Amino acid sequence: MQKNLHPSVIKFKEFVKNNPALIMEVRNGNSTWQELYEDWYLLGEEDNRWETIGVKPSPNPEKDDDKKTDWISTILGTVQKMDPNQIQHYINSLSQALGAIQGVISQFQGSQPKQVNQKIEHKHPFSFRKD
Repeated sequence: MQKNLHPSVIKFKEFVKNNPALIMEVRNGNSTWQELYEDWYLLGEEDNRWETIGVKPSPNPEKDDDKKTDWISTILGTVQKMDPNQIQHYINSLSQALGAIQGVISQFQGSQPKQVNQKIEHKHPFSFRKD
């Protein structure tokens, strides 16, 4: 019984089946499946990295238009499956992270000393009432 796999994982499995040199690469300890998948996902099947392992280029490379439509359909499918509450949580986390980054940048830009000076300048406004 096969679980519902992501389409890119299914394509990677087909790529491995067509190129048994990858299996030997993992068995020899030269690479892990994770490394090979990441390289395949980022670089594609036509990259020179595969020739160094002994993978033969595929005879029918996909057209660029097919890749673009597949990418768009993957994004749309992922967005449709997302939970709105989970998206809101990620947006909040991203907002907090950006706030922290802005704080660090402002410290490097020199705005932090201005804030220190402002705190020192705030003396008691009614100092003339002292007896």
